[in-house]
Amino acid sequence: MTDERMQIIMGLIMAGGNAKNCAVEAITAAKNGDFALAEEKLKDANQAIVDAHNVQTDMLTKEAQGEHTEIDLYMVHAQDHLMTGITFVDLAKEIIAVYKRLDEEGK
Repeated sequence: MTDERMQIIMGLIMAGGNAKNCAVEAITAAKNGDFALAEEKLKDANQAIVDAHNVQTDMLTKEAQGEHTEIDLYMVHAQDHLMTGITFVDLAKEIIAVYKRLDEEGK
């Protein structure tokens, strides 16, 4: 495996992990009533997803141009991390909305 390929894979894993971590931090902030911090953490999570999406777009472009991307356990693992991160971000948005609603109803 080339260093370039390993960098791509590790970048996807890190982006997914960062997105998940920021989403969890956003939920915790909302739970504590700090909705500004929750929104900031969601923005950070979304940026991690965008960064990974850009890598994927580059891979898809190269594939369309005839440069085949090898699919191995490393790539599957990277994609799994990314999808988990995306799922966490989506769920965090819903949980934060619930916390906001409970906060508004409690006032």
